[in-house]
Amino acid sequence: METVQLSRKEQIVLASAKLFREKGFEAASMRDIARALGIEAASLYSHIKSKDELLEIICFRMADRLLKAIDEVNDIYFNAEEKLRMAISNHVKIVTDDLDASSVFLREWRHLKPEKLKEFIPLRNKYEDGFTHILVNGENENVFEAADKKFAVLTILSAVNWITEWYQPNGSKSPGEIAGHLSDFILTGLKVKTPA
Repeated sequence: METVQLSRKEQIVLASAKLFREKGFEAASMRDIARALGIEAASLYSHIKSKDELLEIICFRMADRLLKAIDEVNDIYFNAEEKLRMAISNHVKIVTDDLDASSVFLREWRHLKPEKLKEFIPLRNKYEDGFTHILVNGENENVFEAADKKFAVLTILSAVNWITEWYQPNGSKSPGEIAGHLSDFILTGLKVKTPA
């Protein structure tokens, strides 16, 4: 199998994501990143302007992947239950594909510079809106009951995002199995209750 040679900039991004996850954005330094890569701190600056730029790359790249995934789900002509299962499955796959970047995206985004934060928050909101759209479809199809859609969406996202805290790539459950269990659990709470 052919191994892909990462560019130096990509190596720096990956090393910084790992360090930001382990130490937190504020505690990690450019010197720490350079040490992790076995290079001089000064040579980092020929590839990257600052630690802030690294955080921007990680956060916006993850946001882009998640938004593409939810847009794809909402463009498909499936019923709401199938869409929600697919949205959860996509989210789990993206999060488990890169636990370092996912953790930084979820925990460290508040450290983005103010002008980048103004760009980033609408992307988070747009992603939430993608899930809200699925819940509205489900209500229209008389499949879901979600009086407080904001609360329902935040509950779904909290459940899928919590994976970064406990998921082990070599654990007993695959991302697909985790997504299936989460979907079953979440759908149980959303489905219209039929009178006995």
